[in-house]
Amino acid sequence: MKILFYGAKDYDQQFFDKLAPKYPGITFKFIEANLYEETASLAKGYDGICAFVNADIGTPVINELHAQGIKLILMRCAGYNNVDLQSAAKYGIKVLRVPGYSPEAVAEHAMALALTANRHTHKAYIKCRENNFALNGLMGVNLYQKTAGIVGTGKIGLAMARICRGFGMRVIAYDLYPSNELDFLEYVSLDELLSTSDLISLHCPLTEETHHLINASSIAKMKDGVILVNTSRGGLIKTEDLISGIRDHKFYAVGLDVYEEESELVYEDMSERILQSSTIQRLLSFPNVAMTSHQGFFTEEALTNIAETTLQNASDFRDNKKLKNEVKF
Repeated sequence: MKILFYGAKDYDQQFFDKLAPKYPGITFKFIEANLYEETASLAKGYDGICAFVNADIGTPVINELHAQGIKLILMRCAGYNNVDLQSAAKYGIKVLRVPGYSPEAVAEHAMALALTANRHTHKAYIKCRENNFALNGLMGVNLYQKTAGIVGTGKIGLAMARICRGFGMRVIAYDLYPSNELDFLEYVSLDELLSTSDLISLHCPLTEETHHLINASSIAKMKDGVILVNTSRGGLIKTEDLISGIRDHKFYAVGLDVYEEESELVYEDMSERILQSSTIQRLLSFPNVAMTSHQGFFTEEALTNIAETTLQNASDFRDNKKLKNEVKF
């Protein structure tokens, strides 16, 4: 079985190569080019392709993959909002994902962003490197005995809830399908969560219902001085409304690992280019905003889990076994 691996980085190949001997008969070709309509034809001669969250797998790409004989799309991530599932189903192309790799990796990064933005650690590091040891501009607030609001309590949301509990916070949550796994977790309405939380962390998938969940209306319901963190999907937040809220001093701090404009920028070195949009630069210009480049998953444990599950998905497809990680339209 031959799989074409789009958008491959050195670290991707490292972890897949390490585990490949456990799955004889499955071979990967790694290419740096990401999956777009222009590169979909490169899949000719392969049984399936492997893509990441930043790939374009819309209708034109699915059409081209079908024309090249592709029967399997392996997503080496949990999200699949970038895949046209309807077109894939029409052609009988199976879509498999990695529903869980390391919830703690993302949750720990979410808390790291909250702490960094709150205590201005990123600014303090730069100041100290320049021999500036003054504390002006570095004021933060305690998280202890504050209220943490978790939006979405899947595995990552629950991991974040445990971390917040460890900080001595009261933890409330909103989810259409509440979990009874944590006895300290109190479920409330979204409006109550917005209005009472000192820290709001987003851990829900991007759907039609959750697109721009954080907008001018929901921001207005939040407490003044709230800390907002997003490690899920950029589309959960309407960026222009977020910027307006920051300018109106609604937020004490904002931590973003994902953002609406990231698709063409994420995982690429753009340091010597002039970006065509100013949204990211506008966010970075605020002293109380900390941003990273969709790296919440980026731990050795998570990458190992991603490789293991992806290879097992390919093996199950090849051997006509039950596809437990299939995404259906």
